[in-house]
Amino acid sequence: MTTDRRKANLERLRQEPFDVLIVGGGINGAGIARDLMLREAGLRVALVEKHHFSSGTSGKNSQLIHGGLRYLKYFDFGLVSDALHERATLLKIAPGLVEPLEFLIPCYGPYDRAFYGAGLLLYDALAGSRNIGHHRALSAEATRKLEPHLAAEGLRAGLLFFDGKVHSARLVIENILDAEARGACVTNYTAVRWDADGITARDMLSGETFPVRARRIVNATGAWSSGAPLRLVRGSHLIYPRIQQGSEAIAYFDEQGRIIFLIPWGENNDLTLVGTTDIDHQTGPDAVRISDSEREYLQAIVRRLYPDFRGEPLTSYSSLRPLIAESGRSATATSREHRIWETADGVLHISGGKYTTYREMSEELVDTLLRDIAPGRDLPCRTASTVLNVLTPPKAMPARVRMAVEREFARKLRDILYVSTYWGHERHMDRAWLEPIAREAAGLLGWSEAETEAEIQYCLENQG
Repeated sequence: MTTDRRKANLERLRQEPFDVLIVGGGINGAGIARDLMLREAGLRVALVEKHHFSSGTSGKNSQLIHGGLRYLKYFDFGLVSDALHERATLLKIAPGLVEPLEFLIPCYGPYDRAFYGAGLLLYDALAGSRNIGHHRALSAEATRKLEPHLAAEGLRAGLLFFDGKVHSARLVIENILDAEARGACVTNYTAVRWDADGITARDMLSGETFPVRARRIVNATGAWSSGAPLRLVRGSHLIYPRIQQGSEAIAYFDEQGRIIFLIPWGENNDLTLVGTTDIDHQTGPDAVRISDSEREYLQAIVRRLYPDFRGEPLTSYSSLRPLIAESGRSATATSREHRIWETADGVLHISGGKYTTYREMSEELVDTLLRDIAPGRDLPCRTASTVLNVLTPPKAMPARVRMAVEREFARKLRDILYVSTYWGHERHMDRAWLEPIAREAAGLLGWSEAETEAEIQYCLENQG
């Protein structure tokens, strides 16, 4: 049975007083924890997450670090500029996790080349000296040569540009582990509630409850947040056997101007990730699945672009974007700007924004927090210049499971399949494939036969 770092951190949470308690182990909570520790302010920082780190929205997005080309049509130039700036920063500080990716926009309409070309000129200009590479235009013939199975009828040109790709769940984990290595106390499967009587934590694995002492609370729970009107927008993806022939992603704009990506994906690069949708979600943050209409919409896009492709989706995933509510705008048009606010109980909240800009959002929140708890001190942000110590995962299954459990706090089979790896998204799972992974985890975590069976059954019954 493995050494339990989580148990040691839970004991710290019980015993020590903290200056800052961060609630939420997605990308914002992770970025805030790392930023606070890099300020070298001598603050005692804890981060808790009710489920597993990055098991919600932050691990189930489009796996892109990008400027947000489509936001140009809504004149969100500041948002796009900030995101392009952060794209360059993340390429620098997260080597091996954030990498450049080329995109192809196939142009079918009579004005597509001019319209999207103008947008890409602006995109390049906003990126400035931090641009990965300038866009370029292709003739219809060159586009067909690059992607010979694209729908040929009406194809007039192609446009190539660069953005970034990421294993988004693992970037969250690396930020959290970096914060822990610098002294933060981090625990998953730990729920907290607070009121006038204080803060209470509950170990979700043992059921034990205990009080926590903290001067300030930061609420980074995203779709689970309260205290401000949020618009929960569901984004869903389908995973297919590899569709495109080339190494580039496809960026396709539908009739409403929505952009759908077909992204080369998978540990063996033999899959295509297709998404995403923008659908208002009404049933709460704990019940998030792709709808029939979303599935049909994404499948129709694939058939339109690749009419001869006969593959079927292997699996799917969905998550919620907690956007700041705006009246009179569609789910697609609602701004991705973030908001930081303080409620009457002294809790500092953060919501909205884009995954790509998490580091900048974290910096803003930490600046706000430090003005109160460390006034007058010169504590500059260092996250833009301090490289994450990203560990390359081993390929062999037993070693990868051990890394997930011992290094990355995996405590359930789904933590291994959907956070430390994306194995669970990359195939339709069956018992024969799943059981060896479960038994490897069981040996490390001390699961009984009944517990191992329960973990297998949960994953079989809840796959996308």
